[in-house]
Amino acid sequence: MTLQNFFEYIDQHKGDCIKRLAEIVAIPSVSAEVGKREDVIRMGVWIKTELERLGAETKRVDPGMQTIDGQEIPYPPVILGSLGNDPNKKTVLVYGHYDVQPALQADGWSTDPFTLTEKDGRLYGRGSTDDKGPVLGWFLMIDAHQKLGLELPVNIKLCFEGMEESGSEGLDEVIEQEAGGWFKDVDCVCISDNYWLGRNKPCLTYGLRGVSYFRIVVTGPGADLHSGVFGGAVHEPMTDLVHLMSKLVTPQGRILIPGLMDEVAALTEEEKATYETLDFSVEDLQSSIGAKNNIHQDVPSILMARWRYPSLSLHGIEGAFYSPGQKTVIPAKVSGKFSIRTVPHMTVDKVTELVCEYVKKEFSKLGSKNQLLVECMHAGRPWMSSPNHWNYVAGAQAVKKVFGVEPDLTREGCSIPVTLTFQEVLNKNVLLLPVGACDDGAHSINEKLNVTNYIEGIKLLGAYCHELATVEKTD
Repeated sequence: MTLQNFFEYIDQHKGDCIKRLAEIVAIPSVSAEVGKREDVIRMGVWIKTELERLGAETKRVDPGMQTIDGQEIPYPPVILGSLGNDPNKKTVLVYGHYDVQPALQADGWSTDPFTLTEKDGRLYGRGSTDDKGPVLGWFLMIDAHQKLGLELPVNIKLCFEGMEESGSEGLDEVIEQEAGGWFKDVDCVCISDNYWLGRNKPCLTYGLRGVSYFRIVVTGPGADLHSGVFGGAVHEPMTDLVHLMSKLVTPQGRILIPGLMDEVAALTEEEKATYETLDFSVEDLQSSIGAKNNIHQDVPSILMARWRYPSLSLHGIEGAFYSPGQKTVIPAKVSGKFSIRTVPHMTVDKVTELVCEYVKKEFSKLGSKNQLLVECMHAGRPWMSSPNHWNYVAGAQAVKKVFGVEPDLTREGCSIPVTLTFQEVLNKNVLLLPVGACDDGAHSINEKLNVTNYIEGIKLLGAYCHELATVEKTD
């Protein structure tokens, strides 16, 4: 049996691979919603059961309890797995997450978000690309090797969590606890939870932005008020909040918080040149966002805005009236949510200090008698790796074997805080090996995973393991 036999097997069982993905997309494992927590835990149990079916040794770690709005609920379990313990083989640690972002068809989905729908070569469904498709890809890769009698060329450790979309709360402690235990003999780490730069060419990713998520809470009257009776006579929390939110960022994306850009690493000429050769176009960006409202007009500026400079995004307001119809109410308490994507050399503490100081200063200018709270809800630091490491060499060789091209080496604007934890706690190189394309719409409506990306992605994970086994380990 050879790697080519594995490739052919995956092609022959494409329909089965899609059916398996439909099975787990149907589980609404939304970690951000209290009412869906049991579904997230159910998804974790599915992961553990499937690993055991594959013959893996498993361990369930329960991080404890979480308090949301005064209600205590359990964190989803972290599921650990282990296949193989041959001391003559390298050991790769695979990370993924089984929770997903919230999704309602009323948000604008063309299909039921929790029913996998195949259309025009695309698999639509919440979690299809982020991150259930890639996670399942590892299971299907292992299963195919077993069915073919093809020996896995490396030992595989697995770590799957159910809180990634909610800040990976509880995971860092598990990694630290298991650094000398479950993860003791790991040689490198592989994560498939990001995307190609464009739609056509694979890439390897060696850098991510961090994220600091904030909320501004403005509290006024003891209860919601009738605007006809009290409008003009009271300081309205919504008015204060909207004013404060408008002071954070311009429509052109310029962050207005003083001192924040001072923390950003300087752009070198060497780094600047790397943006000129990547397989990406303005049209790729417009396709992925479904519009032509890009701020920047050239590729280097677009990519630097996404990768190496911070951004501030406004996400929503709680407490305001948003249902259909007209309701003339003055909300008594409103909360505005926003996040800052951070880059080297920005630190969590400094960003929090600058944001809180600035918002409080702007609020003091209003002369309002309402009360203000501004706080950082959770934060993750930016991450950088070495694209010259043997782990990346194996990834590049795998891409060439499956797709016939050299991958682009890219950074990315999103955040996967656990990458930095693995790198620092285990002192091992972390490779981001994406499966999905740039226009998959993760976190958005109509999230999808191309059938070709899914099937070729399963092959890629297998090829990576085989290349990992043969590449020279130089550290």
